[in-house]
Amino acid sequence: MKQLISILDGNTFLVSDRRGDVEPSLDFPTGLFSFDTRFLSTWLITLDGQRLHALSVDDARSYQTRFFLAPGEPTHYLDAKVSVIRSRAIGGSIDEEVTVLNHAGEEIEFALRLDIGADFADLFEIKNVRQKHGHATASVGENELRLTYRRDAFHRETVVSTSTPGDIDVAGMTFRIRIGPHGEWTTRLHVATLIYGARGEDIRSNLPLYRGVRNPAAIEAEQDELIEQAPKLGCDCEPLAGAYRRSLNDLAALRYESISLGARLISAGLPWFMTLFGRDSIFTSLQVLPFLPELIPSTLLLLAGLQGHRLDDFRDEEPGKILHELRYGETAGFEEQPHSPYYGSADATPLFVILLDEYERWTGDGALIMKLESSIRAALAWIDTYGDLLGTGYIWYRTRNPDTGLANQCWKDSWDSISYRDGRLPGFPRATCELQGYAYDAKIRGARLARRFFNDPAYADRLEREAADLKMRFNRDFWIPDKEYYALALDADGRQVDALSSNVGHLLWSGIVDESRAGRLAEHLLGPRLFTGWGVRTLADDQGRYNPIGYHVGTVWPFDNSIIAWGLWKYGFREEAGRICDAILDASRFFEGRLPEAFAGYDRTLTEYPVKYPTACSPQAWSAGTPLLLLRVILGLEPQGDHLIIDPYVPDGMGRIELLDIPGRWGRVDALGRSRTPHDSSRGR
Repeated sequence: MKQLISILDGNTFLVSDRRGDVEPSLDFPTGLFSFDTRFLSTWLITLDGQRLHALSVDDARSYQTRFFLAPGEPTHYLDAKVSVIRSRAIGGSIDEEVTVLNHAGEEIEFALRLDIGADFADLFEIKNVRQKHGHATASVGENELRLTYRRDAFHRETVVSTSTPGDIDVAGMTFRIRIGPHGEWTTRLHVATLIYGARGEDIRSNLPLYRGVRNPAAIEAEQDELIEQAPKLGCDCEPLAGAYRRSLNDLAALRYESISLGARLISAGLPWFMTLFGRDSIFTSLQVLPFLPELIPSTLLLLAGLQGHRLDDFRDEEPGKILHELRYGETAGFEEQPHSPYYGSADATPLFVILLDEYERWTGDGALIMKLESSIRAALAWIDTYGDLLGTGYIWYRTRNPDTGLANQCWKDSWDSISYRDGRLPGFPRATCELQGYAYDAKIRGARLARRFFNDPAYADRLEREAADLKMRFNRDFWIPDKEYYALALDADGRQVDALSSNVGHLLWSGIVDESRAGRLAEHLLGPRLFTGWGVRTLADDQGRYNPIGYHVGTVWPFDNSIIAWGLWKYGFREEAGRICDAILDASRFFEGRLPEAFAGYDRTLTEYPVKYPTACSPQAWSAGTPLLLLRVILGLEPQGDHLIIDPYVPDGMGRIELLDIPGRWGRVDALGRSRTPHDSSRGR
């Protein structure tokens, strides 16, 4: 795949090639998107009929890009008499300034053509092409081209205007320009995305972010304001410092404003997941909580507000269930996809309770707990009712919607992610191991909330008894004695799905693992079958479906590793947790500090750098949150009443780490840690 350049503001984003051009794509979301609709599918410049080629691209900022271009093939650059600069900024819409420079000592005439097109594809239609049911039109106005799509009440428009008169037709704009010796010509283009509601107004018009002009200065100020609230990091380890800076920048850039709530949320990842995801949003919130706790309440309130309240097979909705995904596009609106919202996630519901408890423990915000008491009770009730499909005391999943629902409803939700050791796939329903760990943790935490905030000690006692019983049964039914690890899942007949996977690290995080078995899990996680040297693989390399570039069957996921490191830390395996932190941060150097969704699971002895996964989202929220959680693990940060426990274990060679102004119920405190061996500059630290 050729290198692509992205620019984003919340869930409005533009993906182009290195020339700044967008060509129609049916397999990757190139173009301009907002709220799941593609508003530009063609945006392509030619000069006298020639394509331009990139000399350089300045994409250091998430919301602003500059392309330096020249006509002709790369071998002709030295002879170029002309160059082109495209300066682009995003802020709900797109502004692009195109400047043509004449480097010759004589006047030159050019025809600059901008091809423009909008297919108004839903994001779900990019890979699954289908016949559009609506009607598209194009109309030419004074210095503007208006592209319109209507399907009943679904109405979207792209309006492209120019500051310089040109010849405008339904497929683009042509500018016939004359530039004097060493002179230049410029036009400013504005691309407006319009999302109409039933009353003919842009449905975003009442959202604070969309009022007035969102120019680069305003976006920069907004992002800087958020970043300024985060603790200040000083350290000898340059990979950690770089990843921390990049993470805060990406988290700021991924924030968008929910139409349904009008609240600031973090979208899950560019380009496929620029919306709210229950699981992703919860894990990201857990990662960023010690650093930016003010980001958390809006996510919790929206998840609670959209909590399932009925049985709806199409959407996999059940009472008490937390949503999986919220979409705004055409296919969701016309119920061709079940995503407005969709509830096909078996883990988001217990994770919701876990996040609420962790948030209160960190911030002391008991008012939010009291406000969401009914949502907490409903989520805990779901675990024991609809979550327990077979009545065995475990969480199982099987989609209610076999046509368009998700088959796998755990975090590894690709079709082949859950398998036996020999590669066979089990039937449904399935009970993956980490779901039981989440359920255990949710009950323990729910009991604390019931006792402290709901004034319901009987309910708390019941939850604690259920948690103890679950832990006992789990350690009996999921443990594989001859392999000394927990099964990836149970199949519908209660047989163990015996693959060795990274999921066992989530069990440590949840606390469901018997103390006597934790050491063996640590050995597996840091052993050669799972640990690559760059991180823990999703599936051990001797399993039947292992593939180092398979989405959930051998790649390394930074988010997964952050949870594993947290779990090892909780069981006292500080050195092992540090090895994972060190490996992931070391890998971040090769991604310019921005950890991708996933990277290949090749062993470090085979590569001197982590190999990119071809279609990984970047930036992605829970990958951006990973360095923050790793930093928490390294410094041993843990809330204890109104105090913050600081118990650092800094991996060898990292040197000094200082984190200032850590927010919480204690006010703001500082943490300092130092490795036993000094900073090692030869390893990039």
